[in-house]
Amino acid sequence: MAWIILVIAGLFEVAFAFCLGKFKATSGSVSLYWFGGFLLCLAVSMWLLVKATQTLPIGTAYAVWTGIGAVGTVLVGIFFFNEPATFWRIFFITTLIFSIVGLKVVAS
Repeated sequence: MAWIILVIAGLFEVAFAFCLGKFKATSGSVSLYWFGGFLLCLAVSMWLLVKATQTLPIGTAYAVWTGIGAVGTVLVGIFFFNEPATFWRIFFITTLIFSIVGLKVVAS
């Protein structure tokens, strides 16, 4: 169950990065809604990370959480913010995914 909570925490990390990107891209009252979404997703992500670390080792949980956030944020940047999808970006994101899976395997 802790691994599921950790994955959801990582997805909320991606969500707060998405909200941050939308906050940057908008203005006026619309940007305040995105900032509110950022704060909400940030709080939920941190709370779920705390819950996951009650069972999982902190080093493993934090590395997986940041890895999910990094991979997800790069993908959000590519698909929603027109960031480049170069060979090397995809290559290193792929190696990061393998590293996250590896941490899950050795921590079980």
